[in-house]
Amino acid sequence: MNDDNRQILPEMNSLWQETLNWQPTIQQKQQFQKLYELIIVGNKKLNLTRITTTEEFWEKHLWDSLRGIKFILENQINWQEEKKVIDIGTGAGFPGLPIAITLPQYAVTLLDSTRKKISFIETILADLNIKNALTITNRVEQIGRVLQYREIYDIALLRAVAPTVVCAEYALPLLKIGGIAILYRGNLTTDEQINLPEVVKLLGGKIETIEEFKTPLSQSIRNCVYLRKVGKTPINYPRSVGVPSQKPLLGVKKI
Repeated sequence: MNDDNRQILPEMNSLWQETLNWQPTIQQKQQFQKLYELIIVGNKKLNLTRITTTEEFWEKHLWDSLRGIKFILENQINWQEEKKVIDIGTGAGFPGLPIAITLPQYAVTLLDSTRKKISFIETILADLNIKNALTITNRVEQIGRVLQYREIYDIALLRAVAPTVVCAEYALPLLKIGGIAILYRGNLTTDEQINLPEVVKLLGGKIETIEEFKTPLSQSIRNCVYLRKVGKTPINYPRSVGVPSQKPLLGVKKI
């Protein structure tokens, strides 16, 4: 990107501190800036995001991605642990890329079914020298049935992927017992929540908490749904490709 036309992300040090009790290092700020520039360039070919202004990108991609792991950022002991994370349906790399940059001890897998997007993310990993992330091009329903990936992750991330019950079916088979799924949502409707407790229980999980909050600049409502894996997921989940989204689970009594 030509320096004359270079758009610089806002610093937002005080907002980082106030909202997440954390601030990026100088190196992380540089990586966030480079990430922004690469996304803007890639966007011209791949239509990755409608969010292109610096403040919107900071709020809706960087801050929003990291707000989901606020509970980790607030406890510095967590930073040094080695955890396995999977970002399901990563798209342009959110929330997985900002989390990989922020927590270099964590091993982050970026999963998407679109080869072009994964190829683009691979160039980002090289350009930003991110060593703790790898990519998979596949459908989550397929890898969720493979022992190599099943019940091995500590954290599963899903942002703007599908309704909550569908996300639960995608995520819980991949988590080890004790692991947590973080579902990033906008407004969370009552209809979305009706079947969630039963479905999550069926899949070996429980709803740990649902956090509603506002974004710091535009004051938009967001929710994060946290699902804890407490038991084994039955072997027949996730169901075959396309079935979870076409026929969402309705709870134990109606399946």
